[in-house]
Amino acid sequence: MTQRSPRCRVWVSGLDGTQDLVLETDRHVEAPNWAVDDTLVLNAEGRLWRLDVDGTGELEPIDAPGLPPVNNDHVLAPDGPTIFASAEDGHLYGLPRLGGPARRITATPGRRHYLHGVSPDGSTLAYIAIDDDGRTTPPNTAHVRLIGVDGADDRGLTEDRAATGTTGPDDGAEFSPDGAWVYFSTETWADVPGHAQIARIRPDGTGLERMTHGERVHWFPHLSPTGTHAVYLTYPAGTTGHPADLPVELAVVALPDWDTVVDLIAFRGGQGTINVPSWSRDGTRFAWVEYPA
Repeated sequence: MTQRSPRCRVWVSGLDGTQDLVLETDRHVEAPNWAVDDTLVLNAEGRLWRLDVDGTGELEPIDAPGLPPVNNDHVLAPDGPTIFASAEDGHLYGLPRLGGPARRITATPGRRHYLHGVSPDGSTLAYIAIDDDGRTTPPNTAHVRLIGVDGADDRGLTEDRAATGTTGPDDGAEFSPDGAWVYFSTETWADVPGHAQIARIRPDGTGLERMTHGERVHWFPHLSPTGTHAVYLTYPAGTTGHPADLPVELAVVALPDWDTVVDLIAFRGGQGTINVPSWSRDGTRFAWVEYPA
């Protein structure tokens, strides 16, 4: 097993090539979201934390009564007031972004829910489901599902493999800025286990399309709010899953071309670096985490 790095660096990178160090800490932080007030929301030690993006402040815990320990899958409502988070009990929760009581959204027993996206109108969440009770075929195959923020209309998006053309496993599902597509990583076209590429599918389960065709393994596609660029995490060929603390790269592309990289950031990281959307609201910068040796 890879030993987790004791150091973390939170960076903000710009489309103009700038890189600003926001925080260096011994606390293991992961997965920044960029809020409407130019603060970052991250997770560490099973909690959610707030951090000023200009690098002038320290990590501040977000008080969330009723929220179980969380993982690195959390997103922000587009209009700002709500955090949606995945907890270690397997369920999704919503809570005020500045702190307050959490409410559970999901109710399906025997299912682990891993949150990755929210629709532009704030009404629907995109998550990855892993069913423990054999409902999926084969059991435990990760697939994309959508659910209302009120817990209603929980429906499979890629679960019906024959209808959608996917084989899975899938991960990192996120809406496009116009809500017309859900982007995700999938091993549907893999000729060896683990060779994930980026795909998209319409919210009604039609129109599956492969977006990347590289020899490397591609994870966590994040489209800028303007829809002009995207960033994703890329591992060396032969990597299985999205492990931590490896030599990896962040690839920035100018849409609609997902294969031509316009900027490449090489560093040590992986799991926790950019699991969730982290673009600034104007689509010019994004946040990520490095785990130096």
